[in-house]
Amino acid sequence: MPSDLDTLLDMGFDKHKAELAVKKSGGLQDALEWLEINQERSYEEIVASSGTTGNDDNDPDAEPASLQAGEQARSLVCNECGKKFRSQAQAEFHASKTQHVDFAESEEEIAPLTHEEKKARLEELRQKLAEKRSGTSEQDKIDKTRNEEIRRKSTKETQDIKEDLQKKKQLKEAATKRKEKQEEVEAKARIKAKIAADREQRRLKAEKDKAERESRAAPAVAVTAPTASTTLSPEGSKPASAYTEARLRLQTSRGNLQKTFPVTTTLYEVAAALTQQTGDEVRSFTQNFPKKTFDTVDFGASLKELGLVPSASLVVQ
Repeated sequence: MPSDLDTLLDMGFDKHKAELAVKKSGGLQDALEWLEINQERSYEEIVASSGTTGNDDNDPDAEPASLQAGEQARSLVCNECGKKFRSQAQAEFHASKTQHVDFAESEEEIAPLTHEEKKARLEELRQKLAEKRSGTSEQDKIDKTRNEEIRRKSTKETQDIKEDLQKKKQLKEAATKRKEKQEEVEAKARIKAKIAADREQRRLKAEKDKAERESRAAPAVAVTAPTASTTLSPEGSKPASAYTEARLRLQTSRGNLQKTFPVTTTLYEVAAALTQQTGDEVRSFTQNFPKKTFDTVDFGASLKELGLVPSASLVVQ
């Protein structure tokens, strides 16, 4: 026949608490009552409050044992909850846990549980324990689902931040390359202007020397050396600042598209709009006349800066 401890362990109670319940009680019934009262307390809390690890001789919260043979049978009843107790020690223990203070003596003897009552009590405790574990399991599922949602949200936000930083980095690199390219063009233009000015000065000096040799006055020619600013100034009948929109005829693999953009729109934004509409990735734009190709280096420049105002025809690649 299994012992009281084995019965409690089969019901699923913690081993340490079950051992302590058997030691603090005089039988299975009292052990079950003790476990029911202390079901919300951990083993460490019980040990800490009693100041002992098993010896309950001086434990004020210990559940008293059943009445021994030869003791006078009597009982106490709690008028606040109606619970009955075999001894005054049990009533005091109940009062310390519930703060109930209204007790009365009773001549009624508390009979031990019958076999059927004990089975019913065990079944009741099993159900309570199963319900508690089920509630904990459901809460664990809810917590796990919430944590997974938080993780997915955090991952998406992190990915969006990375993509935004990558786009900004690409735009910055494109702007830097475009600036370097412009500076290189301006430097070449300054060199060409300097060479042209030197050549003109040599020509004038040669004519002056020839005139002096031939004893005639040199022709007075006022020449202004070309500067980089005049060399670089774009020719056009109307300034680009007069336009606020640019009309683009875009030749794609899916057909021709006509689109109008503000002149401040970057080529990157035009490529993004085409990708969103057609689903194809845009790597470059080609202008047939004058022949020119705009790649990712130029994507950071606006339509106005690239000379695509007021209208242009581009081949999308």
